[in-house]
Amino acid sequence: MKKKKLLAGISAVVALVLAGCSSSASSEPIKIGSKDFTESLVVSEIYALALEDQGLTVERVPNIASSVIPESIESGEIDLYPEYTGTALLSIFQLPMETDPDTVAETVRAAYEEGGELTTLDYAPANDAQGIAIKTSVSEDLGITTISDLQANAEQIRFASQGEFDEREDGLAGLAEVYGPFNFKSSTVYDNSLKYQVLKSDEADATPAYTTEGQLSDKESFTVLEDDKNFWPPYNLVPVVRQEVLDANPEIAETLNNINKDLTTDTVIELNAKVDIDGEDYQAVAKEYFDSLK
Repeated sequence: MKKKKLLAGISAVVALVLAGCSSSASSEPIKIGSKDFTESLVVSEIYALALEDQGLTVERVPNIASSVIPESIESGEIDLYPEYTGTALLSIFQLPMETDPDTVAETVRAAYEEGGELTTLDYAPANDAQGIAIKTSVSEDLGITTISDLQANAEQIRFASQGEFDEREDGLAGLAEVYGPFNFKSSTVYDNSLKYQVLKSDEADATPAYTTEGQLSDKESFTVLEDDKNFWPPYNLVPVVRQEVLDANPEIAETLNNINKDLTTDTVIELNAKVDIDGEDYQAVAKEYFDSLK
């Protein structure tokens, strides 16, 4: 009888110790970083809300410069953040160009996992790639829906450039190697912040764009052309996470994968538009979106 009571007492003590260890581990905040622009701030806040909804403690570390955020997660200053597959492929790891989204994602994951400290989760459909935006009226009048169509009709198009885009290998110079020369009716350099205003005021017909910019929510005015020859690599949103944090909190993977599957390009455009055009607070925009998923 005494032996049974002793064993029961030992079991109770062990249970309390384990519970204490578990409580201590789970109380460690998960530090979620973001880059210093709207889209990254909104997406990282959605991630934070989703993890908090699962009972995890989160610390937000916003507005990290793009050039230093890879070092921030390697050093443990942050535990996870939203990156782009194309950025990781070409800028962080400087790997050969790939254009298939699955191949890029697999290549990037393998590169992150090589050191054993980092990994990636599932990438989102949202693709913040380079592209060409054209006035929707011009697209409809001339039947231009792809970059091949643009090249074939370039002599009728007034191009609003940003200067360096014309010469870059990932800009017009590279496009010309794949699609053929773009002999635009005219090409004028405008400040990037004015490009959509320039198109709306009928000073130009087409301009370089990033495919999740908030202004592209105005589909009556602007159309993004299909990169039908896959010149640009994909820039899908993908969470980068520290492996030790994922091991300690395995629910992170399922939670963020569920968030990412619904983050389409059109969804991210709308979220960006609410902040950059409508002037809403990014945290309020993220919360409204997350609440809509419940």
